Amino acid sequence: MAFCPNCGTDTQGKFCAKCGSPMPDPGQAPVQGGGTYTPPPPAAPVAQSAGMEENVASALCYLLGWLTGVIFLVLEPYNKNRTVKFHAFQSIFFNVAAFALWIVVFILTSILHFIPVLGTILALLIYLVMFVVFVGMWAFLMYKAYNKEKYVIPIIGPLAEKQAGA
Repeated sequence: MAFCPNCGTDTQGKFCAKCGSPMPDPGQAPVQGGGTYTPPPPAAPVAQSAGMEENVASALCYLLGWLTGVIFLVLEPYNKNRTVKFHAFQSIFFNVAAFALWIVVFILTSILHFIPVLGTILALLIYLVMFVVFVGMWAFLMYKAYNKEKYVIPIIGPLAEKQAGA
């Protein structure tokens, strides 16, 4: 096995495939400045990681709402990590609470539709505000989890902490 005296890449042939330097004859291995070239030791095997980082898994708990929360509670290395479990439970509880709130708002806005034009405008405005608040909170929670900051949503967060054992 020959190594390039210029860049250290494993090469075969008369020229280095990476830098284009001419390779010395196999019998003699001169190096710039005299002396002989000693190939570098083989690289140590790279240890495989056990999965993704804690902050990435925590942020992904919020990605698809309760679905990814449940997935991270079931997946083996993550269901033992208290931080990931907290974010998974908080994601589930947040999405369940948001769904319940949507149902309440739907009932209220259905009543508002009985008021001719003003009721429809109010209902659309309420839906728009709810959507912006929900998406904003969702993005905020993902951002905080990715930056390894634990943000506890009032009422929902303490329940998630209790479930996660944190």
